[in-house]
Amino acid sequence: MPDIFIEHVNITVRDAERSAMLMEQLFDWKVRWQGPALNDGHSVHVGDDRFYLALYSPPETPDADSFVKGRPLNHIGICVDDLDSIEQRVIDAGLIPFNHAEYAPGRRFYFLDPDGTEFEIVSYS
Repeated sequence: MPDIFIEHVNITVRDAERSAMLMEQLFDWKVRWQGPALNDGHSVHVGDDRFYLALYSPPETPDADSFVKGRPLNHIGICVDDLDSIEQRVIDAGLIPFNHAEYAPGRRFYFLDPDGTEFEIVSYS
């Protein structure tokens, strides 16, 4: 059977370039592509050689209801080697880590990006 994995997740953000810069700062990811997108919007693909987040900004700023947690996405999970280092980067970016937990098989915390999208950062190290 071939190697099966999630190649990308596409989310709507208010400002794709701002969100991409945050992902670069937090995770050392790189912009893989950016350009025009659906309905005169703009997309930035940020990640590594294997996977990425597709960050889509529509031409008009979406209303606040578009970013309510769980509509429809609950959170995006990112696995890291050094949880403490990433948590410090989250803090340095002006974001607030919350809901810290440690249970088998790893440790984790969560944060909300500027659009209110929830990220779970987990380490199995």
